[in-house]
Amino acid sequence: MGGGGVSGISQEATCEERGWHSGVALGSRLTTGEVVGVGADTVVSNLLKNRFNSLALFLPPSAPLLLVGLNPVMVFMPLHTSLMLFCWTFGAVLQGSLFGMAGLLPASYTTPIMSGQGLAGTFAAFAMICAIASGSELQDAAFGYFITACVVIFLSILSYILLPKLVRCPFIPSPRPEIQNMEHKHIMHHSDQKKPQDVSMLKIFKKIWILALSVCFTFTVTIGTFPAVTADTKSTLSDGGSWDQYFIPVSCFLLFNLCDWGGRSLTAILMWPGKDSVILPASIGCRLVFIPLFMLCNVHPRAHLPVVFHHDCFFILFMILFAFSNGYLASLCMCYGPRNVLPHEAETAGAIMAFFLSLGLALGAALSFLIRILV
Repeated sequence: MGGGGVSGISQEATCEERGWHSGVALGSRLTTGEVVGVGADTVVSNLLKNRFNSLALFLPPSAPLLLVGLNPVMVFMPLHTSLMLFCWTFGAVLQGSLFGMAGLLPASYTTPIMSGQGLAGTFAAFAMICAIASGSELQDAAFGYFITACVVIFLSILSYILLPKLVRCPFIPSPRPEIQNMEHKHIMHHSDQKKPQDVSMLKIFKKIWILALSVCFTFTVTIGTFPAVTADTKSTLSDGGSWDQYFIPVSCFLLFNLCDWGGRSLTAILMWPGKDSVILPASIGCRLVFIPLFMLCNVHPRAHLPVVFHHDCFFILFMILFAFSNGYLASLCMCYGPRNVLPHEAETAGAIMAFFLSLGLALGAALSFLIRILV
């Protein structure tokens, strides 16, 4: 999700090869699912995060449906859309919980979460290219995507089960009473045990609103352009050969995810500008220029704007800067958010930042319709 949303959209955006109307249908489902996920993230993650531990079991029942002959209008589409809403909703809750827990830890712990989302997108792009290179039928390739996702989810569940057996992180208190008693004897013996302090989401938002809106704006610009506009870009070096077949999978999806992953990972060694610097929101605002730049590339079909940047190198250069800035600036915002509040407010701050990240994905998906029509 989140940023995970970007990788998910990258994996499913192969529908652009089937035409504009298929892309609109996909965008509509993604937008609806993301909006529902945002609501669930707000209501469930923030209200229930301290009351119980949950294990999300995403066992996609839609995989077998790819091999069954169903009426695409009456049966498959409603069922598939419902399953997407289900997965996006719980994915948003999971994402909010992860960023909430990461908010309790140093900023270096948020970077691996952001970087992992970028890695997932890169893996999806490689899978797309492998499917094209193998010459598999569309149905077989789609089934392979879903089975791969099931395997990854199964490994994630195993990792979750093994997680409590690892060495306990020293930065957060354990929920087990006996370990809490040891902590207070050996670490907090100078003070009495305090009850959890109530936190106000509005009060916390006032402290991090610039960073929250910044990460929201970052993903609004990104999803508003990628892949709705970028996936319809045509190569000007077209020769009827393999370059036509691999241009979008490589120059759009793979390049975006690699550079996005690199930008997210860079924050592990470099965090500039600072959390209170005006350069950060100013840099995010400057990313708005990528929307007209991509609109003026060789995007087809088009009805209103002329093509200004004909050569493929312009599109590739724009994509590198676009993707790297998305990963780096979004990761900075997510790392800085929980650092701007008091320690007992950090978890809620992380969940709020995840909410605005998801909100940016939803707004960008909705805005992509308008941007594509204006081309």
